[in-house]
Amino acid sequence: MDGTPFTREQLRSHDLIWITLDTLRYDVAQSEWQAGRTPFLQSKLPSTGWEARHSPGSFTYAAHQAFFAGFLPTPIPPGRHPRRFALAFAGSETTGPDTLVFETESLIAGFRQAGYTSICIGGVGFFNQQTPLGRILPNYFDEAHWSPNLGVTDPESTRNQVDLALERASALPRDQRMLLFLNCSAIHQPNRFYLPNATDDTLESHAAALRYVDGQLQRLFAGLAERAPLFALVHSDHGTAYGEDGYTGHRLAHPVVWTVPYAEFWQPQRKEAA
Repeated sequence: MDGTPFTREQLRSHDLIWITLDTLRYDVAQSEWQAGRTPFLQSKLPSTGWEARHSPGSFTYAAHQAFFAGFLPTPIPPGRHPRRFALAFAGSETTGPDTLVFETESLIAGFRQAGYTSICIGGVGFFNQQTPLGRILPNYFDEAHWSPNLGVTDPESTRNQVDLALERASALPRDQRMLLFLNCSAIHQPNRFYLPNATDDTLESHAAALRYVDGQLQRLFAGLAERAPLFALVHSDHGTAYGEDGYTGHRLAHPVVWTVPYAEFWQPQRKEAA
């Protein structure tokens, strides 16, 4: 984790880009990083690669409710780990001197109170706005978007999400601070279509999906570079099992589900050519 605090002064200058790589396993992410097969993410990660953390939830809905309340994935070593962002509540043992604390009901509301416009680019079903349940997470944001071409069944979902994110970001004045949240759906099952001739979802197709996502994220951050300096949170919400110890899927207690890759980084604003 980058130890540089996100200060109240930076609330006036920096955009926040928050990406959840839905269902991405830590072991797969780190293996792809070590092999050099995710070049964009490698350019942003430290020399040790992804940080392994514990997710507060074992499936999308539970994890994101915790994230939006200020409980991001937790560092694994035992101890109390001060959080980067938090909501004020009595008795918090992980709010430190460098924690940016909001007196609101969600982090999104806290950034809104600070003058940010919040945009949600939905991905998996809990963001699809098709049912009351599917509207709970999107309703935290000022504007929320979902369509089938952003979801798990479209092989070009990340390309479509990035296109929409850049479109919505460009619609805002550059001096309007932005919280852009993107729930990346591509790695979630089904992901077999990222491997030619594959008929089942496997760890190999999971990794291939991450490689596809990496190429699209490069476009996103390049497209945002001239808008403003930014701080990025990029992490998984949970992993998923492919037969380990007899388990398949997620919403279960197993190390491949609870252990998630986590990264955060700063990106300076790119000055326009004269």
